[in-house]
Amino acid sequence: MGTACKKDSHHNHDHDHGHGHNHDHGNLPVIMFFIGLVAFALGFVFESSSMLIANLFFAAAILTAGYHIIGEGFGDTFTDTRRRKKFTPNIHFLMTLATAGAVAIGNFEEGALLIVIFAAAHFLEEYADGKSKREITNLLKMNPTEARLILTNGSTKIVQVEEVKVGDILQVLNGDQIPTDGIIINGVTSVDESAINGESMPKEKSSGDEVFGSTINGSGSFTMEVTKDSKDTVFAKILQMVDQAQGSLTKTATLIKQLEPIYVTVVLVLLPLVILSGPYLFGWTWNLSLYRGLVFLISASPCALAASAVPTTLSTISNLAKRGVLVKGGAYLSKIVELKAISFDKTGTLTNGKPVVTNYDFSKNVDEAAILEVIVAMEKQSNHPLATAIINKFTNNTRLDITVENEIGKGLTARYNGINYRIGKPDSFTDVSTTFQNKQQAYASDGKTVVYVAQDDVVIGLIALMDVPNEQAQPAIAYFKEQGIHTTMITGDAVATGEAVGNQVGIDEVVANVMPEDKATIVKQQQERYGSTGMLGDGINDAPALVTADVGIAMGEGTDVAIDVADLVLMKNDLSKLVYAHRLAQKMNKVIWQNIFFSLFVVVTLVTLNFLGKTDIAIGIIFHEGSTLVVILNGLRLLLPPKQLK
Repeated sequence: MGTACKKDSHHNHDHDHGHGHNHDHGNLPVIMFFIGLVAFALGFVFESSSMLIANLFFAAAILTAGYHIIGEGFGDTFTDTRRRKKFTPNIHFLMTLATAGAVAIGNFEEGALLIVIFAAAHFLEEYADGKSKREITNLLKMNPTEARLILTNGSTKIVQVEEVKVGDILQVLNGDQIPTDGIIINGVTSVDESAINGESMPKEKSSGDEVFGSTINGSGSFTMEVTKDSKDTVFAKILQMVDQAQGSLTKTATLIKQLEPIYVTVVLVLLPLVILSGPYLFGWTWNLSLYRGLVFLISASPCALAASAVPTTLSTISNLAKRGVLVKGGAYLSKIVELKAISFDKTGTLTNGKPVVTNYDFSKNVDEAAILEVIVAMEKQSNHPLATAIINKFTNNTRLDITVENEIGKGLTARYNGINYRIGKPDSFTDVSTTFQNKQQAYASDGKTVVYVAQDDVVIGLIALMDVPNEQAQPAIAYFKEQGIHTTMITGDAVATGEAVGNQVGIDEVVANVMPEDKATIVKQQQERYGSTGMLGDGINDAPALVTADVGIAMGEGTDVAIDVADLVLMKNDLSKLVYAHRLAQKMNKVIWQNIFFSLFVVVTLVTLNFLGKTDIAIGIIFHEGSTLVVILNGLRLLLPPKQLK
């Protein structure tokens, strides 16, 4: 249903067969409105001296201030009726009919008042409706247009971003907008990536790091190699997704839109019955009965009902987009609220995706500091993820001249100061004390990976590592459990590792030893057991499960693959953003139903007062249009964070 008592020209839906209306006439309607407003004021001036001149000015006000209302009322009704092959009136048709009726019975002033206030409300509602869209489409202004291309002779040339090709080398100066996606070749800087992931803190970047188009370079300068065409960048994908979101409404909004012509038709059918009932049931004169029929037309018009859902939905989508949560449409916001279960991938979703050192123990008779220097020197010559974790934990600047070999089945070996050192899996060692064996088994039962450290094949220490839960995981799981949503962790890791993480975050169920292709089957089982099920994963190996789920949610971290497959994308790997989206979607539903009940209450009240003879056209207009604006403004509250939505 058209937002703010007008045909919605921005949303195309399946039931419309792709048809839409575009009523953007530039500034002409506004200019004509102000001409009509002047004519209306002059009508008041001449009302006391000459009703003929006053009525001429009132008629002029109707034709100028309301020309686009009249045009859309009859024009769209005619067009939609021909297209659908059945009578399809809109709300503007009702207002035009009411104005014509007021003029027909000689009430030029009230007819002019109706059209002037309705037109004014029309513009205000368009502004309010557009505000949430502007919040989103401001992203378009951030789309870069120029790039500094480094030519083969070393000079630079300013070119349009569309001319940049994959493999080109670009220069990015401090404060520049990064033109497209690429890899830093040379230079160190910090980058504001809030346009991509909603994160306000800049990220440090250096050679080899990925940068994204439309993000803002900080104080450093760098050169980069282009890795994506401008139309394929992460930011371009975001814009496509946002545009898609604006064309997809919630189920409630779509239902209201479908009901609009039916509702208006019912009002038109009831109009003659209302007029006929006056003389026969209420003893009114025919003139009064006709007047009451016009008030009925105004009072029963579903303007506020039409505006109940669309601005609210767009405001919610806008709010989420600004905070790094992309939604492919309002329908998915409704589905989030309906979820009965959520399945989470473990690595990179509930955990940080990188192992860290959690424990380490060495024999009392060894020099721990010296041993750690040797360990770090050995691990620096390895590219294993565990090596990175050990180096990060035991950082030191001592440079040891060590030759390291990576022997299959044995691990890292080296000789230093006449001693043979080895770091490897526990099952590759034989000379292990009971103390270290017990500690290794205890750590392993907690889901940790253990490596032994040996001197001359005698184990002198161990290091335990684990991909630990991220700091948002436990609060997020607790929130969803409070909401009565069953939580499941799906992982390819061993049962012990999965249950260790599951216990730490407080998840309801752990399904371990799962192959990526089996995750979709598990999601189907969850749907059968609990109902509507969401799936949260990294968007690549979880793609089948994301598609199978009622709502697929990807932890994006700026990956365009995630944007392609998911219904929602958390642009930063932050589970608190999913909690935020769920809370805001709940608030969206609540506000939509507040708007619907309020708008229906106003209609029923005005219609009742009309039959009791307690209202007139002016009062009907004021309350009718006032209720519409209240509904619009109530929906725009969704641009605020949930904690401010009381």
